[in-house]
Amino acid sequence: MRTWLVAATGVLVLLSAGSAAWAAPQPLADIQPKQRQTQKYTCATGKILQVTYLNAANGQSFALVPVKGQTLLFVSTIAASGVKYQAGSYTWWTKGPRADLYDAMGGADAPPVMSDCVTMIR
Repeated sequence: MRTWLVAATGVLVLLSAGSAAWAAPQPLADIQPKQRQTQKYTCATGKILQVTYLNAANGQSFALVPVKGQTLLFVSTIAASGVKYQAGSYTWWTKGPRADLYDAMGGADAPPVMSDCVTMIR
């Protein structure tokens, strides 16, 4: 029993150390944007979101989106239409001048956190 407890403690230490390294923030300076564009969205609630899009030299696309008082770094993923960006449980999905913010923690049928966000495309 004691050998099992020591082994289990060792595994937990390794897992916690690994998850700390995995959760380390990506320094924004490492992204090296080729193109940067900021859009202001007005959502159905009247809230205004200022979102910055970054297209990196290596072809990756990112979005800096304010969520609950802090700016999160979203990365683009495959979408059937528009461009879908992911950050943790959040999805920022743009289609032309419109966008919605979803939180997967709310469940599959949950309404968007922010909906009908519209911008003037420049």
